[in-house]
Amino acid sequence: MARTYGFDTLQIHAGARPDPATGARQVPIYQTTAYVFRDADHAAALFNLQEVGYIYSRLTNPTVAALGERIATLEGGAGGVCCSSGHAAQIMALFPLMGPGRNIIASTRLYGGTVTQFSQSIKRFGWSAKFVDFDDLAALEAAVDDDTRAIFCESIANPGGYVTDLPAVAAVADKVGLPLIVDNTSATPFLCRPIEMGATLVVHSTTKYLTGNGTVTGGAIVDSGKFDWSASGKFPSLSEPEPAYHGLKFHETFGPLAFTFHSIAIGLRDLGMTMNPQGAHYTLLGIETLSLRMERHVANAKKVAAWLEADPRVDFVTYAGLPSSPYAERAARVYPKGAGALFTFAVKGGYEACIKLVDSLELFSHVANLGDTRSLIIHSASTTHRQLSPEQQKAAGAAPNMVRVSIGIEDADDIIADLDQALAKATA
Repeated sequence: MARTYGFDTLQIHAGARPDPATGARQVPIYQTTAYVFRDADHAAALFNLQEVGYIYSRLTNPTVAALGERIATLEGGAGGVCCSSGHAAQIMALFPLMGPGRNIIASTRLYGGTVTQFSQSIKRFGWSAKFVDFDDLAALEAAVDDDTRAIFCESIANPGGYVTDLPAVAAVADKVGLPLIVDNTSATPFLCRPIEMGATLVVHSTTKYLTGNGTVTGGAIVDSGKFDWSASGKFPSLSEPEPAYHGLKFHETFGPLAFTFHSIAIGLRDLGMTMNPQGAHYTLLGIETLSLRMERHVANAKKVAAWLEADPRVDFVTYAGLPSSPYAERAARVYPKGAGALFTFAVKGGYEACIKLVDSLELFSHVANLGDTRSLIIHSASTTHRQLSPEQQKAAGAAPNMVRVSIGIEDADDIIADLDQALAKATA
């Protein structure tokens, strides 16, 4: 029986083999646009999807393919496709499922940019989204109609660090026969493996914790390979003949890899949201230390959140890893290795105090990113969630009196000291 390797081993070795041409141990950067075919028959077989190989780097590239395989392995999926950003990954995930007049059910607790993408931009495709509080499972089920094609949530939501009860949400998705798409960016497969809890597809902004060093943007979609795309007739792109490939039926032909092949052969071919090989290389390097970084991120977040909660200048802290959190039991059950390192806290003095706090910090970086090795802060209401109404801001956990922190892997005492001096100035 083949050995099952541990996470720490897979994050280094999955998808990577010594280069057959040179013996290079690290995955080479294949900085090439195109690939030479052996002969005319080989080219025809590749274009007919009768043979797997490399045609053109908009579709596939060996460096990017190695990354896709590594992420899919860590998530426990059948296949993975990488693309240009997390937002691209979301559109790519929906693309084979949707059509004009179709809708998705999305959690109210999502990154502000995703709320905008789902409430505004996808309308241009004739798609729509219904936003539901995923703590209310009855409301989630009731929102599904004949045109619903997917259910979407984040495992650990940005910005508030809200933890989704994935097994419960997956049970609803299973009951109504729809794919569950989980954005696992904030948790990473080290803290949470949504596929094991019933998710159909997992999406990532690889920009964040997977790369971990704030150098490149990227996205990924991992397919569980477990959903029956032909059962309901609701997913013709995957179950019915595809005109561009002489009537080939993706699900019938590729089975558990149907979604993955469709995302490459049609999604990347026509949407062109391609990841560049150098970006993939940076992310491959980052993933090699993912578990080590996540352990420190979580340990620091717990310490910093506890300190903030005890500080009289702070109204409240939203970290689900705190014993006082209303989600403490859920976090321990669904995310036993930790509730991530992303959370918000409310500053006494409201909007103005938040602005002053952000401007007074020295160690923290004021950036629109998360999941970096560095500690990061942003005032969501005036930046990432600015385009939302006050009601939407509050629902998303980005009220005007709150700041979002992404706790890095520095010395925890230094992080706390920086917050201490900045809070003194902000609330003076």
